[in-house]
Amino acid sequence: SAFLGVGLGTICGLWRTGEWLVIPVFIVLQAAPVAAFIPMVTFVYGIGMTAKTLAVMILALPVIVLNTYKAVRNVNESLLVMCRSFLGTRWQTVAKIILPDASPVIFAGLRLGVAAGFVGVVLAELLITPTGIGDLITFHRSRADYAEMYATIASIIALSTLTLVFLQWVEVRVFRPESRGA
Repeated sequence: SAFLGVGLGTICGLWRTGEWLVIPVFIVLQAAPVAAFIPMVTFVYGIGMTAKTLAVMILALPVIVLNTYKAVRNVNESLLVMCRSFLGTRWQTVAKIILPDASPVIFAGLRLGVAAGFVGVVLAELLITPTGIGDLITFHRSRADYAEMYATIASIIALSTLTLVFLQWVEVRVFRPESRGA
């Protein structure tokens, strides 16, 4: 979801045609109740990893695409003018100006996408498959094993937090070298 979302959002931010064709779809997906899509996904793809992956993407992708799109559209115009005045190529403009300037908002979208993705995993496993972390939560709840149920939920929160910390580390290392303390 991350690579696809950042890629689509960047394309839509750079080209109006992509904006007109793609962004409305993601606005609708973000506004739609995702739980309503899960039975349809299960009907089309069956019970399995493909259906779970698609459920996670339906939740995470709109946030990532829309944040990236807005970040690219709101790049500092004076930086773009400066790059053009130095005869920067389109690739140089994207790699050296647009992505670094847009990175805080892109990474905010990635963090929101990670959170939505973890919600999607649990939701998909609760509604689609009789296995996985969602089923484990349901199993412990049905047996009134609340300590185990909360331990399972805590493990999801811990994994989500580790993923968010990793994203923060990547952002600092790749796009914000001045924040390293070096």
